[in-house]
Amino acid sequence: PFGNLSDCPNGSRWIMDVFNECAQDSRDVASIVLGLGSIGCFIAAAFPQFYQACRTGIMDQALSIYFLLGWLGGDLLNLIGSFLADQLPLQVYTAIYYVLADLGMLSLYCYYRVKNRGRAFPAPINAAFVFLSVGSLSSLPLLGSASTEDPVTFRGRSLLSASGDELGPKPFSRTEIIGFAIGSISSVLYLCSRVPQICTNYKRKSTSGVSYSLFALVMLGNSLYGISVLLKNPEPGQGQGDYILHHLPWLVGSLGVLALDVVISFQFLVYRKGRPGALEERDALLGEQDES
Repeated sequence: PFGNLSDCPNGSRWIMDVFNECAQDSRDVASIVLGLGSIGCFIAAAFPQFYQACRTGIMDQALSIYFLLGWLGGDLLNLIGSFLADQLPLQVYTAIYYVLADLGMLSLYCYYRVKNRGRAFPAPINAAFVFLSVGSLSSLPLLGSASTEDPVTFRGRSLLSASGDELGPKPFSRTEIIGFAIGSISSVLYLCSRVPQICTNYKRKSTSGVSYSLFALVMLGNSLYGISVLLKNPEPGQGQGDYILHHLPWLVGSLGVLALDVVISFQFLVYRKGRPGALEERDALLGEQDES
């Protein structure tokens, strides 16, 4: 539902109509612009990896399945948690795209896994993939009907005139507590998902088949995402510290993984001249013999 501009004095009409979000000053507008920039980065991030996978044909060897599953699990929980914890609308929109992009990347991984190796996944990985895929698809239509708020009530964050002694902590509702907990688990999955990929690159001594543009755009998107959340003005009567506390899991999930992405970037620098390992070369030769 569109917000009521009377609840957002001096707010931007087009931002209210398009995003249902209150933007009363340059900080709010900058937050929305950076949030849109982060969405653009995440939309563009998947395409270089798709191209790299089709060009090299070794996506199943270059990327760790646990990295992809952890990424999907983190994005799924991020979507559910951001909705339940009443996060910014752009956060919810971004989380929806995360899940769809992850499913596409996992599907491409499975295609090359079957094509190159011709054998099924271990049972635990099959179960995890099915569970996360079904959970991702089933949660999307349920989000719209899960809200217990009045649909015509606008809850955009704005900077209203309030004296310093009126600022105080905003209590967590029961739904927000659940969403906060889910968002925290999502952040842990984000952090843990990078570790298998770092180990895979180290074992192969190569980053062949992995697109650095994927991680570069994800790093830029996470940076813009975190800054956009930090720039947003708190709700009326809410202090800046309490506002950050309510968004802490999502800030950790975006800004916290930058350190691990820097490690992966360093691996691209170290292994930039590396060739695929002997196992990959042997599998490729066997695949050529089978085709002949």
